[in-house]
Amino acid sequence: MNTILHKPHVLMISEITADGKLTLKRGASSKILMKHMSHEAEILLHETRAAYDAIMVGSSTIKIDNSFLTVRMVPGKSPLRVIPSSMADLPLDANVLDTSTVPTVVAVSAAAPKDRVAALQEKGVSVVVAGKEKVDLPLLMDILYREFSVRKLIIEGGPTLNWHMLHHHLVDEIRLIHLPFIVGGNDTPSLVGGMHIDSEDQMIRLELSGTRMVGTNLITEYRVL
Repeated sequence: MNTILHKPHVLMISEITADGKLTLKRGASSKILMKHMSHEAEILLHETRAAYDAIMVGSSTIKIDNSFLTVRMVPGKSPLRVIPSSMADLPLDANVLDTSTVPTVVAVSAAAPKDRVAALQEKGVSVVVAGKEKVDLPLLMDILYREFSVRKLIIEGGPTLNWHMLHHHLVDEIRLIHLPFIVGGNDTPSLVGGMHIDSEDQMIRLELSGTRMVGTNLITEYRVL
């Protein structure tokens, strides 16, 4: 793990069902469940985006959801969009690659094919190399801090990005928007994926910092210890 020279304050935010799931099933878009958030919770999500310098999701989320990652429901500037994609294999028609109104940074590894990198740059995307074979997230945090003046970063990631960010001790706060549903499924994506832990010593410990109702949704907030 690289030494972190600088890093922004990182908030992980996610909608989540009562049984901890992010989608209906593996490969399904999270937008299906997000449709069931209260309007007030949707407003909160967009207010949060407007208050942050940058927003990051993983490449799998882009491929499945084709998100815009913009501020739409409230006044405010859309944050810089950041997508880690080790091999630069994002669909070139992805909404986040339209940089006509909102800038996008794609973080790649040194192993990314040069033609894919060039295609992203032709779209107006800022491509940064962070890591040899895979994107080095601590290094990416340093690059975002130093080169893009990102002081506050929000993650709306899937289970893989969430796990890697937590594993590298890069997350400061977690905010969960609880949906009153149970969807089940052994392989349905949950908030955090990654590897199994071997003992309770490896658990990522949280401190509850707040709870509130926003519309019909319970919001819980945690500090990562």
